[in-house]
Amino acid sequence: MKRIVVGIDFSDNSLNALEHAILISKKANMSVTMVWVDHIDYSKEIFNIDPTHRLDAVAKQFNELMKKYEGCCNNIDFVVRKGKVYSEICGVADELKAYMIVVGTHGLSGFEEFWSGSNANRIVSASNVPVLTIRGGNDISQNLDRIVLPLDSTKVTREKIPITADLAKYFDSEVHILGLQTSSHTDIRYRIKAYVAQAEDYFKERDIKFVSAFIDSDQITDDTLEYAKKIKANMISIMTEQETSTSNLWMGPYASQMVNHSPFPVLSVKPKRTVIL
Repeated sequence: MKRIVVGIDFSDNSLNALEHAILISKKANMSVTMVWVDHIDYSKEIFNIDPTHRLDAVAKQFNELMKKYEGCCNNIDFVVRKGKVYSEICGVADELKAYMIVVGTHGLSGFEEFWSGSNANRIVSASNVPVLTIRGGNDISQNLDRIVLPLDSTKVTREKIPITADLAKYFDSEVHILGLQTSSHTDIRYRIKAYVAQAEDYFKERDIKFVSAFIDSDQITDDTLEYAKKIKANMISIMTEQETSTSNLWMGPYASQMVNHSPFPVLSVKPKRTVIL
């Protein structure tokens, strides 16, 4: 059975991420494994108690969560690890051959750096499975009614289509295929149009609703987010590697920009170096 791994620090935002994971698992008939990492720099801030009893407190909170969500998904359990947050969460996902990792960013429990910045981005960068990041403080519906699928001129841009299609099928979503025209060169613009056409065929074969649009883009992060806001999206599906330009390099890696700034959940997919479409 497929499994979703959820990073938990017991902040409101990580519990919001858990809610999203629970809903996906229910729609897709998957199991959920919650992961808490005992990290020396942060654990003492999470639980202001004697360190010798900290693991008991963690187990108690996990048992309460399992009781709360019992019956909401096929199975829910937890794992406690010690070490680097991103490494341990990715390690559990590899061991369980997880379908995806779900984590919250910018924790709301007084120690925002636990999930923000380096840890969220490192999980996205290090993970061998897709990572769904959910930023705190934003009221976004957990139901994936509208998914934005931006496509650029890179070959790997198409590798996110299959998992996007899976999620769209589970939720009866409408996928918005967004062709990002970042160059005036005819061959590049033709390539993007061809990629959009391939995505359309893929969704047609699977009876998935879709809408296609093209925009001329100087800054793909900002333009993708603006489009997502316009259609009131519930998720953006991206690759961890994207087109680069002077403006994109100055702003930082595309995936990091999206994870840090998107008010919408972001599904990040690492390229496999082979294209199946």
